[in-house]
Amino acid sequence: MTTRDQALLAIRPVITSIKISDNMSKEERFQNITLRPVIKLQNDLLVEVFRHYISKHKNVFYELTLERRLHYIDNAIHKDIKFRNALKGIIIGQFSTDEYLLYIENSSALNKRMMTITIQRLQSSIQLFEKPKTLVAV
Repeated sequence: MTTRDQALLAIRPVITSIKISDNMSKEERFQNITLRPVIKLQNDLLVEVFRHYISKHKNVFYELTLERRLHYIDNAIHKDIKFRNALKGIIIGQFSTDEYLLYIENSSALNKRMMTITIQRLQSSIQLFEKPKTLVAV
């Protein structure tokens, strides 16, 4: 294992609720061992990237109801291919070499899992996406 791989694995958060069993599929095992910790590690960056996405799209998000905001997050990731690819890059860039080799074996199914977890994480952080208060000069 390279120094880069060791460093990446060392900084990942440990998710104690993850259960690993012998009868898991390869995809589920990869999701629990790699995707969930990487996405948790990258959470702050993912939140900032989504904030930028909101502002880039004229802050329409801030005018929506809670239910519509949740749908907006889902829709942004499913429909905006450039945005989805940027998110994938943020996550894949944290894979070790061995993890990347596992990922490319079944990238389609793993991409679905990756985006589902990312959507859930952004939706559960919905309170962080409030309209920024403008400063009033006195």
